[in-house]
Amino acid sequence: MIGGKNYMRLDWLMIFIFIALVIMGWVNIYSASLSDEAKGFFDFDQIYGKQMLWIGLSFVIIIFILAIESKFYERFASVIYIVSLIALAGLFVFGKTIAGATSWFDFGGISIQPSEFVKATTALALAKYVSDIQTNLTEFKNQIGAFIILALPAILIILQPDPGSALIYAAFIFPLYREGLHGVYLLIGFSAVVLFVSTLAFGAIWVALAVLLLAGILLFRNRKRRPDFIKYILIVAGCIVFSFSVSYIFENVFKQHHRDRFNILLGKEVDARGIGYNTKQSEIAISNGGWFGKGWTQGTQTKGNFVPEQHTDYIFSTVGEEWGFTGSMIVVLLFVGLITRILFRAEKQKTQFGRIYGYSLAAILFFHFFVNIGMVTGIFPTVGIPLPFFSYGGSALWGFTILLFIFVKLDGANHYYT
Repeated sequence: MIGGKNYMRLDWLMIFIFIALVIMGWVNIYSASLSDEAKGFFDFDQIYGKQMLWIGLSFVIIIFILAIESKFYERFASVIYIVSLIALAGLFVFGKTIAGATSWFDFGGISIQPSEFVKATTALALAKYVSDIQTNLTEFKNQIGAFIILALPAILIILQPDPGSALIYAAFIFPLYREGLHGVYLLIGFSAVVLFVSTLAFGAIWVALAVLLLAGILLFRNRKRRPDFIKYILIVAGCIVFSFSVSYIFENVFKQHHRDRFNILLGKEVDARGIGYNTKQSEIAISNGGWFGKGWTQGTQTKGNFVPEQHTDYIFSTVGEEWGFTGSMIVVLLFVGLITRILFRAEKQKTQFGRIYGYSLAAILFFHFFVNIGMVTGIFPTVGIPLPFFSYGGSALWGFTILLFIFVKLDGANHYYT
C-alpha cells in the first residue's frame, strides 16, 4: 500500500506529463468528434464523452496499480504474461471481428482489445526473464529465450490479423541491447527493413545484384585481411533469399489495404480518393495550421470531416491544423520529455528488473510516437498505431496507463530521488 510519504516518492514529473497529454488528447478528440447533435462536454453518447469516461476509469486503474506492492509485479510477471497470452488466443474463439481483424472482446457493447494490454505484460515477462540471476544475453540460449517471449504475442497478434500492432514488439530490441545483446541484431533488423523496402521499390533481382556488388566491393577492400569467405557467402545468400521471399510475405502476410499503403508510399499508386485519402487529407490539415493554427474547433479539414476516423490514429492532424506548428511542437516536446525522463529514471533503478522494464516502456512509447506522427505526416504508411494517451479508445488509454504507472510504482520503490 502507499501512504503519504510513499506518494512523495512518486515521480511527479512523469505524472504531470501524463496528465498534460491526456488532457490535450481529450481536447483534440472533442474538436475532431464534435457534431451538431452534441449536448455539451458531458454528452456520453458522443465520442468525446466516452473518452471522458475512459479517462476517469484510467485514474481508478492508477490508484489500483499504485496500491499494489511493487514486488508483486516482479514476483508474478510470468503468470500475468501467460494469462495475457491465453486472452490473445481466446480471441480466435470468442473474439469480435472489426474491420477484418479479430482483435476485440465484446462485453455488453464495450469492446476491449487485449493486444493493448499485452505490451505491459510482455515488458514485465522480459524484465523478469533477463533479470534472472542465471540469464546472460551474451549466450545464444538466453537470447532465444528472450526472443520467444517477444515472438509469442507478436505471432498471435499477426494471426488476428493485425500486423501493425505486432510491429511494436520490434521496440523490445532496445532494452535487450542495453542489457548486453550484441549489436549485430540491430544491424540485422535494420538490414531486413532496408532489404524489404528496397525489394518492394526496385524488385528482388536488382536488390540481389546490389547485394552481390556491395559484397564484392567489401571483399576487395578487405582482401589483405584474409576475410572469412564462408561468412561472406552465408550473409550474401541470406540477404538474397530474404529479398526473393519479400514478394511472398507481402502478398500473403499483409492485407490488401496494407499493401496499398506501401505502394502509395513508394509511389507505385496514386489514389487520392481511396486508400491514400486519409494520409492526403491529414497532410492538408497539418499544412493548413501554419505557425499558430486556426484555433480550437475551427479547423476546416477537421470540421468538414475530411480525415476519416480523425479522433483515433490521425488525431495529430487535428493538433497540426488547430494549434499549428507551435502546438504540434509542444506535443512533441512533451513526448520527448516523458521518454527522456523514463530513461533517466530507468538508469537510476536499484534493480535490473526495474531498469529493463523502464527501457521497455520508453522503447514502446517512442515507437508509437515516432511511427504515428510519421504516419500522419505521410512519412510512413498507415499501420494503425495509436498516439499514446492521445488517440481515442479505452483499451489504448488503459494499456498505456498501466504500462506507465507500473514503472512509476517500481520507480517509487527506490528511495534515492534526485
